[in-house]
Amino acid sequence: MTRNPETGSSASRRFATVGTLALGTVLLSSGVALADQTEEEARERYEQLQEELSTLNEAYNRAQEDHEAAEAEVADLEDRVEEAEESLQEMSGQVSLIAQSAYTGTTHSLPGVLFDSSPDQALQNIADLDFLSVGQEAVLSDYVDELDRSERLLAQATEAEDRAAESLQEAETSFEQGEEALEEQEEVLESLGGVDPTSSASPTGGGGGGGAEAAASGDVQAVLDFARDQIGKPYVWGGTGPDGYDCSGLTQAAWSQAGVDLPRTTFDQVNAGTQISRDEVEPGDLLFFYDAASPSHVGIYSGNGQMIHGSNPSKPLEEVALADYWDGVFTTAVRVG
Repeated sequence: MTRNPETGSSASRRFATVGTLALGTVLLSSGVALADQTEEEARERYEQLQEELSTLNEAYNRAQEDHEAAEAEVADLEDRVEEAEESLQEMSGQVSLIAQSAYTGTTHSLPGVLFDSSPDQALQNIADLDFLSVGQEAVLSDYVDELDRSERLLAQATEAEDRAAESLQEAETSFEQGEEALEEQEEVLESLGGVDPTSSASPTGGGGGGGAEAAASGDVQAVLDFARDQIGKPYVWGGTGPDGYDCSGLTQAAWSQAGVDLPRTTFDQVNAGTQISRDEVEPGDLLFFYDAASPSHVGIYSGNGQMIHGSNPSKPLEEVALADYWDGVFTTAVRVG
């Protein structure tokens, strides 16, 4: 469906949000120096970076969506300008043809039009000239106005697309910095004998998983089967499959197996169904984490106190226990449909 360009660019409406998320990586330059951390400090720092990386990934996803929307809007308006130009040229040509055909057989001079005919015909010719003059001016004015309006909107949309491209680049750079910081922190944590608090002893091989006992029926089972088949694939930031996914890319792809078209980002997926409490969750429900207002991480509840998700690029998609870390940062759940 063609977007209505006169309602304003969806990309420009969200630049402020994306920019704040993408550039607000205060944790990357704060905290205790890597060499001076205790194991507890290293674990806490890792948890902070994990949360921020989730936010940066979803900011990237939103920036990517906005850039694609801005590009589509520019393309629509380029077509609109081209159509307006063609219509203006066509209308100009039609008016010229009408004027010529009206006086075929005359000398085509003004005296000829007025006097090389009977008095009644001369009066009619005068009336035709007046009609053509007024009509041409009015109609051509409308076409010129439309062309001017389209060109003005195209210029605005092009500026919006440029800003969207800048925001996307900023989001990409910020995520890369966050990924590097998390990898460094993981090495520090391991060197101190610490363990990744976001993982568990749950199996991470494809096809099975600790949640396999929690069967579901119908569409939900198709969602769970698909999600389990992705276990072990790489986490790819901005990934929507089939070779790799990020957290919201996985949930979107899994629920598409049930014919449900989820939004791309966690910021929007949290509003894609009925919100429920942690005690109410059932297999297939979406679990959201970190920020209650704008959750930046999502997983699929697989039953038996576990979920299937992708957490960060340092490890593949996995099935983890919610106890301890993930329950501690849980904010809400959503039942899709």
